[in-house]
Amino acid sequence: MQYKINKIIITFSISALLLLFISCTDDTPNAEIELEKSEIIDVSYGDHEEQKYDIYLPKGRTTQATKVFILVHGGGWVEGDKKDMKDFIPELQQESPNYAIVNINYRLASQGNSPFPMQIDDIKAVIAQLKAKKDEYQIANNYAFIGTSAGAHLGMLYSYSYDTNKDVEMVCSIVGPTNFTDNAYVNPTELTYLFLALQIQTITGVSFEQNSQFYIANSPYHVVTEDAPPTLLFYGDEDPLIPSSQGIDMHAKLDELGVTNEFTLYSGEGHGWEGANLLDTTVKLRAFIQANF
Repeated sequence: MQYKINKIIITFSISALLLLFISCTDDTPNAEIELEKSEIIDVSYGDHEEQKYDIYLPKGRTTQATKVFILVHGGGWVEGDKKDMKDFIPELQQESPNYAIVNINYRLASQGNSPFPMQIDDIKAVIAQLKAKKDEYQIANNYAFIGTSAGAHLGMLYSYSYDTNKDVEMVCSIVGPTNFTDNAYVNPTELTYLFLALQIQTITGVSFEQNSQFYIANSPYHVVTEDAPPTLLFYGDEDPLIPSSQGIDMHAKLDELGVTNEFTLYSGEGHGWEGANLLDTTVKLRAFIQANF
């Protein structure tokens, strides 16, 4: 019996030594294997069916170095989908291959269902989940917003007024509303400006006359401070929904505060553009990312 016990002990000891030898000679431990490029579609970040995002993760990502682009679609706060921003993804992957990309949906507004603060709350929830999954995704807590139209407004509003941890390092607005107290909206002379002013009043349930402070609090122009992140602005001077003053005044305000920013107003362009001006936007966005993010 004693012999059998000793034999078991000896056998176990040899096995342990073999395991130790194998582990010592393994030059590529699991923790050091480079992560492959991947994407995860329709990740839920809330109970509502519209609270989903797609995440595109680069090869070789780490929690120290992999910053995150957050794409925010437009649609007047009442429509639109993350698929509207998909054209940005291959360009960003090509020019910023070490960054992650998160393309979000958010709850859409309707009459009596105000976008403010609902859609800001959704952005908060997205960022909270990205932080909670930081180790799973292997991403850093450094973000840049790229938004179009209403999505650009939401990106600026969050970055200027709600980013208490200062995690946002850059924001890009493509035809985003910046100032709901602009005279073009308060006393509109253009039918299309009147349309947008009435839409804001309808979906928020608040008129400017009833509560001007509400309009001020939800205007990036009014809430921006000197510690705002670098901001890139693109507008068209024939936009039927967003008057040129929205971009011009935002640019002047950022300059006054000493915030790094660049502003482009395209002559003859409306609420979006193609061709040479689209190429110009792409080149300027690329350069601004390289310099500021």
